[in-house]
Amino acid sequence: MEPHEAIADRYRRFAAEEARGSSPTYEQLALAAAGSPRVLQFLATLPKERQQPNLFLAAIRLCAGTPSGSQSLESALGQHEQSIRQVMLTRTTQTNEAARCAVLLPVLARLEGPLALIEVGASAGLCLWPDRYAYQYGQTRLAPVSDATPAPPVLECEASENTPLPQKLPSVAWRRGIDLNPLDVHSDRDMAWLEALIWPEHAARRERLRSAIAMAQQEQTPVHKGDLLRDLPKLASHAPKDARLAVFHSAVLGYIPGQQARDRFAETVRETGATWISNEVPRVYPWIAAKAGKAPKPGMFLLAVDGEPVAWTDPHGRSIHWL
Repeated sequence: MEPHEAIADRYRRFAAEEARGSSPTYEQLALAAAGSPRVLQFLATLPKERQQPNLFLAAIRLCAGTPSGSQSLESALGQHEQSIRQVMLTRTTQTNEAARCAVLLPVLARLEGPLALIEVGASAGLCLWPDRYAYQYGQTRLAPVSDATPAPPVLECEASENTPLPQKLPSVAWRRGIDLNPLDVHSDRDMAWLEALIWPEHAARRERLRSAIAMAQQEQTPVHKGDLLRDLPKLASHAPKDARLAVFHSAVLGYIPGQQARDRFAETVRETGATWISNEVPRVYPWIAAKAGKAPKPGMFLLAVDGEPVAWTDPHGRSIHWL
């Protein structure tokens, strides 16, 4: 397949498989990009790993606002090409969806605490505070006992009847994140990038992000710059010995090229002695997915503990279907 056609095919698949039914704007813009020789020529000048639709569309919106159609897309690219290129070469898709804590919580709450948490691919570290958010699972509500200001966001999640909903929030004694390009919750530029990564129609996610950022700004968010394939053992060695170490990640390992590298990461986690919590698309670990059967609907993540699947989850934390 010719380079331009390969890129166009990637954008058409994104429109059909990811954006359709979730973001009409992104579906339209991805198809517009796929049909635009001008856009395809620009994307072809970037490294392959930097040609991804989410990255391009977020960069366009950050630099030029949200285009209204094909002509608007080409015009924005023409006027802001260098700024868009710079963003795409220096930023990554680090969507920091705090609501994913709602699908991680049933697993974390089952671990005997206190907990020491390490999140790999932590972005700004908004998922490092599962004990500080409030949760709504249908009629079941959990909230921290606190009069903190601002109040924590309420993470709403639809849970299947057999989901082991926690009776209380976990006790977290220590928390750290690791990321190749950590984001600073006190940086307006970093937080503007996080907001640009939220799809245009997702107003509730945007408000939740702002609320989670406001809460995190009151804390010391400990996210370290590092490579999850190389630097995890050293970070894990600093965890308190009297706490249960849990290493978790969500929508991260898909960006690690090659199954061998992803499997090596899994082995590295095991060597630390930590409980390993993975929340990823099924193709990331086919040997885990093979044990889970068919997902209730397309596009769901597979939640697993120490390599054993436990639930299908919505990518943005809106639902959990326990196996």
